[in-house]
Amino acid sequence: MNDIPENAATPEEDIDALKAVRLAKLADLTAKGEDPYKITSFDVTAHAADVTSNPETGKAVSVAGRLMSKRIMGKASFAHLLDVSGQVQIYVKRDNLGEEKYDFFKKQTDIGDIIGVKGEVFVTHRGEVSVSVTELTLLSKALLPLPEKWHGLKDNDLRYRKRYLDLIANPEVKNTFIGRGKIISAVRRYLDDDGFIEVETPILNTVAGGAAARPFITHHNTLDLDMYMRIAPELYLKRLIVGGLERVYELGRCFRNEGMDIKHNPEFTMMELYQAYGDYTDMMKRVEDIYTVAARAVGLGNKINYRGREIDISTPWRRVTMRDIVKETVGVDFMALSDQKARAELKRLGVEIEGEKNAAECMYAAFDKLVESTLVQPTFVTGYPIEISPLAKKSDDGLTYRFEFFINGWEGGNAYSELNDPLDQAKRFEMQRSMAKQGNEDAQAADDDFVEALEYAMPPTGGLGIGIDRMIMLLTDSASIRDVILFPTMKPKTGK
Repeated sequence: MNDIPENAATPEEDIDALKAVRLAKLADLTAKGEDPYKITSFDVTAHAADVTSNPETGKAVSVAGRLMSKRIMGKASFAHLLDVSGQVQIYVKRDNLGEEKYDFFKKQTDIGDIIGVKGEVFVTHRGEVSVSVTELTLLSKALLPLPEKWHGLKDNDLRYRKRYLDLIANPEVKNTFIGRGKIISAVRRYLDDDGFIEVETPILNTVAGGAAARPFITHHNTLDLDMYMRIAPELYLKRLIVGGLERVYELGRCFRNEGMDIKHNPEFTMMELYQAYGDYTDMMKRVEDIYTVAARAVGLGNKINYRGREIDISTPWRRVTMRDIVKETVGVDFMALSDQKARAELKRLGVEIEGEKNAAECMYAAFDKLVESTLVQPTFVTGYPIEISPLAKKSDDGLTYRFEFFINGWEGGNAYSELNDPLDQAKRFEMQRSMAKQGNEDAQAADDDFVEALEYAMPPTGGLGIGIDRMIMLLTDSASIRDVILFPTMKPKTGK
């Protein structure tokens, strides 16, 4: 018996030699008029999971997939095919297939090839559901061998650079991205069913507005104009609210030229929605609903296990002001202090800041550095300083009608009762311009055209932005944002 294990080990120095062998096989097939690349289709009537999950003995099926193993045993052989649903065993017997085709299977097919088979479902003496093959077709020739499963595809750098191999070797990875698709579809259905219209706004912007982030800069040759990859779609979406589209959302890519870690990738997926005649309390309900339908889409209930930690997304989630949660966690009520005393307290707590921050900004700095990471269970934090919230309505206490929500110590999203006063918005943008001139990299870009749009009147509006990748990380128990982005940003390798 000749056993060829799954993803047979392939030393680096042997790859060229093995490729040469496979090229010779391809040349032989081509010379015989059997070039597999000329085949345009194959009629698939069942997937692997259809065959194995509900076996119907004697049923005729047509299955196609990647050859993952071969066990040659004289006049009969076993092999496994991998398709999108999983693996199924096939039984290839000379008496059923014919001597010429059986010999072809033994000598001309290799691990990694794409093949199609027709045959009948049966169960082996060992109880494994299989397909007894009566027809076999080589659909595509793999010229390179698959990497060794237990070593080559555990290297994260290789997994992210060559996601196609990661999907072949690691079934859980395929399940993660199938789950991602289900989650995004469920979120869209929820919004569509509630009267929201999905729209598309520009990715190339002349003003990098809508968030405090460093943009990617590009250049339009025809217009001789520097442009920015969008950091957020917010200001365009609110223009649509002005125009009378009362409920809009966009789910798509945003780009921020900033750091990379387990929660950040320069290119990421954001979902923003805007609801006329709503406010930020309505957005809290939206967040709870979105997480609920997203969890159900991947078979989860109210209890999520993330990296061994249980997180309860049962509604309603906790609601707390930043002032109260900071006082509760670090024992300081910053808003009851003068600016000078607030800065002294912040220094005592070991939090460094630049410039002469006021009490509200000191409160936020304490929250950002000392409190945020402690918020494991879902929590809405309200009452953000106006200095860092230039697009949110001012509340009576001099803060804003804004919340961010936190899960697992991460920020999951951001929402406002949107500022619709054009005079106040113009002043806020001037404040941001002043901050930028003083070297504050967190200052937002001013957009005078957006102010003009507000002058035509925007109704009271609630707005929400959710980081889709982080939500999917939580719901698929993925350790890094790179595990939920098919092709994460990677520094190119130099040399071979």
